Amino acid sequence: MTAPSARPGGRRLLLTTLIDIAAPIALFYGLRAAGASTFLALLAGSLSPAASVAVQWVRARHLDAMAAFVAGVMLLSVAASLVSGSTRFMLARDGWVTGLAGLCFLASVRARRPLVFLGGRPLLEGRFRSDGTSWDVLWEREPSFRRIWRVSTVIWGIAMLADAAARIVMAYTLPVDAVPGLGGLLWPVTLVLLQLVNGVYYEVAGLWRLTAGAGTGD
Repeated sequence: MTAPSARPGGRRLLLTTLIDIAAPIALFYGLRAAGASTFLALLAGSLSPAASVAVQWVRARHLDAMAAFVAGVMLLSVAASLVSGSTRFMLARDGWVTGLAGLCFLASVRARRPLVFLGGRPLLEGRFRSDGTSWDVLWEREPSFRRIWRVSTVIWGIAMLADAAARIVMAYTLPVDAVPGLGGLLWPVTLVLLQLVNGVYYEVAGLWRLTAGAGTGD
């Protein structure tokens, strides 16, 4: 099992996420104030998260599963925006990407390892209520452990689809310059609700009992 010190810390991940959300919004409104077109300002903003992924690659010489997934859907959305040339489509880009991500989460439920497991493992394994047992061992040994992560992945997938629908509606109905700011505010709302729902589910389903070595008797 990878040593905890080699894993990305929760604070660093949170800081990176905040930068990836805030930087495109700041860049958009800064360019708009400087007289840039809406489309150009949105396109420039979309390159900021891509730069973050590139920095991770340069520093670590690899991307974890979640970062690679994000990079892939990001590049796809930018390519689609350039082909369409539509400002409204560009505004809805985050919605289309989030919707695609939600579908990928749902599709991964029956994969060898669902996406939420892959994303949560670097943050939680060996750090939180753990007796040191590898999650690979728990995955093979405990049906409840596998079920928890599959259900959690479904929760994430449904939440992302709901978030995507809200973003697409905003993009095509609200004033153009209001959408990036409101879309940025929607991210923390979605993430906080997801963390609350998942936190309650993990506790009720017994995830932490399993990682602490208590088992469930399945």
